[in-house]
Amino acid sequence: MTALPQKVRIVEVGPRDGLQNEPQQIACDVKIAFINKLAQSGLRYIETKNFVNPQWVPQMAGSEEVFDGLDRKPEVIYAALTPNLKGYYRALKAGASEVAIFAAASEAFSQKNINCSIEESIARFEPVMQAASNDGIKVRGYLSCVVGCPYQGKTDPQVVSNLTRQLLNLGCYEVSLGDTIGIATVAEVHRLLDAITQKVDVEALAVHFHDSYGQALANIYAALQHGVAVVDSAVAGLGGCPYAKGATGNVATEDVLYMLNGLGIKTGVDMQALLNAGKYICEALDRPTASRVAQALSR
Repeated sequence: MTALPQKVRIVEVGPRDGLQNEPQQIACDVKIAFINKLAQSGLRYIETKNFVNPQWVPQMAGSEEVFDGLDRKPEVIYAALTPNLKGYYRALKAGASEVAIFAAASEAFSQKNINCSIEESIARFEPVMQAASNDGIKVRGYLSCVVGCPYQGKTDPQVVSNLTRQLLNLGCYEVSLGDTIGIATVAEVHRLLDAITQKVDVEALAVHFHDSYGQALANIYAALQHGVAVVDSAVAGLGGCPYAKGATGNVATEDVLYMLNGLGIKTGVDMQALLNAGKYICEALDRPTASRVAQALSR
């Protein structure tokens, strides 16, 4: 264990990971306004869109239009997921600040999510990494199912450790460790990070917890104890996963911020502005917020 970090960077994944599983079509102007409100809260990293074929993820249609319509702040990173070279060049043309690639720690999930093995997925990323290096674009890595998979059960921490190192060696500056189905417990988070930090500097790690079993905040605190200082979350607890049946939303950014504020950890994010962004998107989706903090503060 180490001292808790003095500052944490919150990676807001609501516009991409949060909205991808919504059943209704969401207008581009709603997405644009949502992202602009998030940027006004002091968030400095917003996962904005996913440049995949909308045939597979319909909510990711209109990515270029969304990027084009943003009231961009120079201090904010507007990131895009790019599964292949075609997606990378679309993101670059649209003006993405940086890009991200995504792999899985489960062979079964890799096949369901991107129709190839883990080894094949890593090979597919090589031209994207080369192009990004040539263009001076930073690349973030995502690794899903780091604790368990809906198709093949628990994940070996050593497999996650090896894949994390592979993504970093490929050129990713950071790897976000995703508990895609939200089954992790504090003990499992400690075991996972003990294994990974034997081979990888903790400064290169982020955590991404879904809150299916209500354990996300506890798991984030466990990660903070290891020195992890980057946390992915989605305002209003938006999200799910189209390839992981039963996976509920991401941990709510409002709830993460409340905990970090209570710990005296700096984020640069304003709670009231964040609540406004969450209220806006929940009204647009005609659904209640999943944030306990937003519920409490709205009473």
